[in-house]
Amino acid sequence: MDSITPQLPAPSPSPSCSPAHRARSHVTRLVHHILLLLVLHQLIGSEFMRFPFPGEAPSRTFSLHEYLGMANLAIVAAFWVWAIVRRGETRLGRLLPWFSIASLTEVLTDFSAQLRRLAHGRAPDDENGAFASAVHGLGLLAVTAMALSGLVFFIADGTSIARLALRLHKQIANLVWAYLFIHAGLAALHHLLGSDILSRMFWVSTRRHGGRRR
Repeated sequence: MDSITPQLPAPSPSPSCSPAHRARSHVTRLVHHILLLLVLHQLIGSEFMRFPFPGEAPSRTFSLHEYLGMANLAIVAAFWVWAIVRRGETRLGRLLPWFSIASLTEVLTDFSAQLRRLAHGRAPDDENGAFASAVHGLGLLAVTAMALSGLVFFIADGTSIARLALRLHKQIANLVWAYLFIHAGLAALHHLLGSDILSRMFWVSTRRHGGRRR
C-alpha cells in the first residue's frame, strides 16, 4: 500500500521580500539618491561661486545655488514625511533615538557588537541596525539644518540674522562634508569585508558567485 505524503502549505513570502516592501524600499532609495545628488551639487558648487556684494546682482551660479537649495529643502521635508508614514522600514524613532534611554542603550549595544565584528575582520551584519540608523538620522539632521539655515539667509537677506544664518550654514556644510566622507568610507569598508551593501544601495550587483554576477 502506497504511503501518502502529506502536502505541506507553501511558505508565505517574508514581509521583507513582499512587493509592497520592495516598492517602499525603492521609494526610500530614490528619495535618498535625489537628496544625495542635490547635497553634492550644493557642497561642490559652493566652492566655485561668489557671494554678491551689497547692491550687486547675484551671479548665475549663486542664483542656482539658492534655487536648488529650496529644492533640497523640499526633498528633505519629503524624506522626513516618508520616514513617518512608511511601514516595514526603519522607524523614525530609530533615526532619532536621543530622547529614549532604552533606544540609546540599544544604539550603544549595537555599536559594541559591530566593533567586535570589525575586530574579527567581518562586515557589520545590519546596516539598518540601531547604530547605523542613528548615524543616518544624524546625517539627515545635518542636511536639514543646512537647508533651513540657507532658507533663513535667503528670506532675511541683508540683515544681521542673515549674516548669522550664513555663518551657521557654512559651519554645518563642513559637518556635512565630513559626514559624506565618513559615510562613503564606511560603505567602502563594508564592500571590502564582503558585504553587498553597494548593490543594495544602487540596485546593481557587485558580488560574484561561481564566476557569475548576480
